[in-house]
Amino acid sequence: MLTIESFCLGPLQTNAYLLTNEDGKGIIIDPGMKPGALIKRITNLNLDIEAIVLTHAHFDHMGGVEEIRKLKGCPVYLHDLESEWLTSPKLNGSLNWSQVTEPLFTDAAEYDLAEGQQLELIGHRFDVYHTPGHSPGSVSLLCGNDLFAGDVLFRLGVGRTDLYGGRERDLMDSIHNKLFKLNDEVKVYPGHGPRTTIGYERSNNPYV
Repeated sequence: MLTIESFCLGPLQTNAYLLTNEDGKGIIIDPGMKPGALIKRITNLNLDIEAIVLTHAHFDHMGGVEEIRKLKGCPVYLHDLESEWLTSPKLNGSLNWSQVTEPLFTDAAEYDLAEGQQLELIGHRFDVYHTPGHSPGSVSLLCGNDLFAGDVLFRLGVGRTDLYGGRERDLMDSIHNKLFKLNDEVKVYPGHGPRTTIGYERSNNPYV
């Protein structure tokens, strides 16, 4: 049994996801800035956090990594194309957004993510899809019929491609040739905004 909770964090309203099983173990996907509500939930449940998994390393998705990693002693997973981004405010973008954050950085990830990888975490399998376009190392994670898509695909929208390493052609390829190959009923948990499904976006998303 997998329980999924979402937390809208920081000034950019980034969705962080807390996934837990019945044994009191959990993982966190994209712990964003100002993670107080997420940390409070983890602490209240006395969860054993097995891992932090990042769909990509933009500052609004990794802003809570340092605090949570120190609190729970858990490793971080990130695609190797963004292996230097956690340690570099310039690469993760926080240096250029001084109006919303101070420069953010933390230690490098302990583990790399790659296309076709299967992670076994909290008793569940997560299939890794490399879905670049919004950023070069963006990944989407599929667990059963639940897809954690980061900033690749939103409800009636797609990720921006004007940031460092973004490329519109890659984004469209990721959506059409990877995500839209999934079943209609797959639920999409995006990096911002409400949940949607693959079928709904395939039929209604004006950008794709």
